Parts: sequence; structure tokens; C-alpha cells
Amino acid sequence: MERVSRDPKHESKQLSLPRPPTVVGIAGCSGSGKTTLARELARELEATLFPLDLYYRDLSQFPLDSRDKQNFDHPDSLESELFIEHIRELGEGRAIQRPVYDFSRHTRVAGKFETVEPAPFLIVEGILALHYDELRPLYDFSVYVDAPNEICLNRRIYRDMRERGRTEESVRAQFEATARPMAEKYVLPSQTRAAITVSGTEALDWSIERVLRGLRDSGLLR
Repeated sequence: MERVSRDPKHESKQLSLPRPPTVVGIAGCSGSGKTTLARELARELEATLFPLDLYYRDLSQFPLDSRDKQNFDHPDSLESELFIEHIRELGEGRAIQRPVYDFSRHTRVAGKFETVEPAPFLIVEGILALHYDELRPLYDFSVYVDAPNEICLNRRIYRDMRERGRTEESVRAQFEATARPMAEKYVLPSQTRAAITVSGTEALDWSIERVLRGLRDSGLLR
């Protein structure tokens, strides 16, 4: 795997940080509320937000009309080797060049990258954020967002119909075919690996306060 090249300005950024970034992992089923929690925490902590969804593998080798039929809820659908390397780099205070993913075509945009700079906090979020054995040791703190299946499904239907132009029938079919079984096999078991669990149905402010309290109690936040 090709490593990200160093840049002197990135090294100076590393020296400007008083200590290595605190890395927080946030996991939970699709529709649990983990992304909303991660975004609000990123604003609260002025953190770098790191969604694992941006690391889907390039599917350009498949015909366009078959790409959306792939199993996007399986751990192998993400290029874990690359995002683990990138999280390690950011956790050590170095900037990375993140590939740009075209969700409409399920491919990487050739030759296009986004510079991601380190910050005092790095928040990694995704349904599988607590699944990978090589990733978990990079976290200083971890959170699992729990929500009932029916809540997750209803939120997913609302999101996909509003943002992705899908029908309710197609969302339900995909949920039963891949999202639910993959969650039962890979996502739900990862709850036991979290430092704390918050409810995806409780007030967002309360969940944020619980995470901040956990960071303070762990000596990661003043």
C-alpha cells in the first residue's frame, strides 16, 4: 500500500500540538444516531471528524448497474488497511491525504484527495468503528450508540427516501437482506468493547454530556 508523502507544513502542524490528539471511536447500527452524536461532539471539541464511510472500496471493476447491489454493511466493503494507517498518522499529529469517494457511482475520484489536518481531538465514526482488531488500540476512548431495530429502520427509510431518492420498499429490502444480518454479526457484538454506551433515543445534549463526562473522568478532557 502506498504511504502518504510527508510535507514540511504537516510536520510543523505536528509540532504545534501540545500533545498527541485524543482519538475517540463512535460506533452503532445504521440509524442509531451515532453520526449526529459524532458531528455535535466534533463541534463541541473542535475536533477532526473522521467518517469511515468515506473509505468504501472502489467498485469500478463492476458494471454500474450492479454496484449498488454490493453488501456495504460487511467489514470487507471498507478499505480498512488505508483508514487504519490514516488514523494512526492523525493520532501521531500528522496530516493525511484522504481519497474522495463518489457515492453516486461507488468509485474513488481518480487523482482527487482531501487534506485532513490533525486537531487536539479526532473522532472516528462508523457502524464498524469498534469492529476491527487493528483499529481499537488506536482509541483513547470509545462510545457505542444503542437504539432499537425499528427506530434504526425508520430513520434509515426517512434518510434514504429524502437524500438518496430511494423507495421505502427498497430500503426495507436492503435492511433485511444485509443491514440487519451484518449488524447482528459485526456491529452489535462491538458494544462490549466500548468504554460507555449511550442511547440513540435519548436527548442529544444528555448523550454529549455523558461522553464529555467520560472523557473528563478518563483524564482526557479538562
